[in-house]
Amino acid sequence: MGAGDRWIDLLDPSREELEARLPADVHDRALEQLLAPAEHTDDPRPKLESHGDYVFGVLLIPVVIKEEDLVYYQEVDLVMTRDRLVTIRKSPGDGRPPWEPHEAQAACRDTENVALITYHLVDDVAERFLDLIDDLNDEIEELEDHVEDWPAERVRGRLSQLRHDMLHIRRTLSPTRDAIREIVDNRVEFTGDEVFTHDVELNFGNAYDKLLRAADNLELSRDLVAGVRDYHQSKIANEQNEVMKRLTVVASLVLVPTFIVGVYGQNFDVMPELHWYLGYLWSWGWIIAISLTQLVYFRWKKWL
Repeated sequence: MGAGDRWIDLLDPSREELEARLPADVHDRALEQLLAPAEHTDDPRPKLESHGDYVFGVLLIPVVIKEEDLVYYQEVDLVMTRDRLVTIRKSPGDGRPPWEPHEAQAACRDTENVALITYHLVDDVAERFLDLIDDLNDEIEELEDHVEDWPAERVRGRLSQLRHDMLHIRRTLSPTRDAIREIVDNRVEFTGDEVFTHDVELNFGNAYDKLLRAADNLELSRDLVAGVRDYHQSKIANEQNEVMKRLTVVASLVLVPTFIVGVYGQNFDVMPELHWYLGYLWSWGWIIAISLTQLVYFRWKKWL
C-alpha cells in the first residue's frame, strides 16, 4: 500500500462518505466536530488527542494571499489509525481557496508508516507558520520605511492591523506547538503496538523546533511593531510641540502691541502723548520696532 492509499484527504465530506472512511469506534463528539462546517466553529483550538485505537486532531493552517494582504486559517481535522490517515479539510468560505496538501503528500514515501505521513502534514504546518512570520516581518519593514511619509491615519490603521494579526497568530501558534509537544513527550499513544517510535518522535521534534522558532520570531515582530508605534507617537508629539511653539510665538508677537494699545486706549485727560501730534506715529513705531525685535530673536533661537 503506497503513501497515497494511506493518506485519504476529504474536502467537506458528507456524513456517509466520512463514516465510510473512518474506524467504527470514532466517538460521536469527534464525528460532530469533523462534520461541523468551518463557519460554525469559532476558532477551534489545535490539538492532538489519543483515543485508544486512533488519534483525533485539529490543525489550523495559515494561508497567505500576498496580493490581497490577507491571512486566513484553514481548519484541517484528522483521524489517524495504525494503517490510515484521514484528513478532513473545511472550506474557509467567502470565496477563498482551500488549502491543498500537495506539498506534504509529495514529501511522503511508500516505505513510511502512517506516523511519518502525519509528520509530513505537521511539518508543512510548521513551515507555513515560519513563512507567515517572515511575511509579517516584511510588512513591518515596509511600515518602518514609510512611517515618515504615510499619513498618520494610515500608519495607525496599519499598526492596528499588524497587532491584530499577531494576536491571532499567537492564539493559533501556541496551541499548535503544545499539541506537537504531546507527541514529542510520548503522551499520544495507541493501545497495544507502539506507533510513534523514537525515530518518529525525533521527526516531530524537528517540527516542534520550527514552531519554537516561529514563536521566537513572533516575539521579535512584536518588539518591532512596538518600536514603530513608539516612534510614531514620538513623531506626533514632536509635531504637536512644534505647533505649540509657533502658537506661543504668535501669542508673544501680539502681546506687546496689545499692551501698547491698551495703555494708549485709557480714558485719561492727562497723558504725556495724548495731545502730541506725533503720538499716533509714536505708538506705531514702538509696535513695529518691538515686533521686529521679537521676530529677529525668535529666528535666531530657531523657534520660527
